[in-house]
Amino acid sequence: MYKHAEAVSNPKEQLFKNSMEHKTLLWRRQPAVIRIDRPSRLTRARSLGYKAKQGLVLARVRVRRGGLHKTRSKGGRRQKRTGITKYVPAKSSRLIAEERAAREFPSLEVLNSFWVWEDGQYKWFEVILVDPNSPYIEKDADINWLCKGVQRGRVHRGLTSAGKKMRGRS
Repeated sequence: MYKHAEAVSNPKEQLFKNSMEHKTLLWRRQPAVIRIDRPSRLTRARSLGYKAKQGLVLARVRVRRGGLHKTRSKGGRRQKRTGITKYVPAKSSRLIAEERAAREFPSLEVLNSFWVWEDGQYKWFEVILVDPNSPYIEKDADINWLCKGVQRGRVHRGLTSAGKKMRGRS
């Protein structure tokens, strides 16, 4: 796929679309959060800070699509007032994917994430994670700002780009 950088940068291109439909059959059988060797969209990953070096980890996260439902309340009232449907979360599915990746890899920090693919049931995101204790990251001037911070858990404090969007900052 790396030969076709233009097709990969525009995921709705027919060449990329055909290959992704075959990959989603495999991805559905995999766990919801899985570590991967290389990104599916290399140009997008590089634009968000990914480098092929030790200390940087990629994870593919699967998130269910669709609206949420609350449990139906006991007791008599008309359906309109039960508040079951149209229950919308305040978080985007991309932020949910970042948080799940952070929980799966507790010693790593989330740098950023990007959309990979979606079908009728799931959305897939690739999350770039950084090991702040790695000496290779400490030497890298572009990413070593993550090593200096005392506080951990950028994603849970809304400091990633998806978290800033949720908080109303661009």
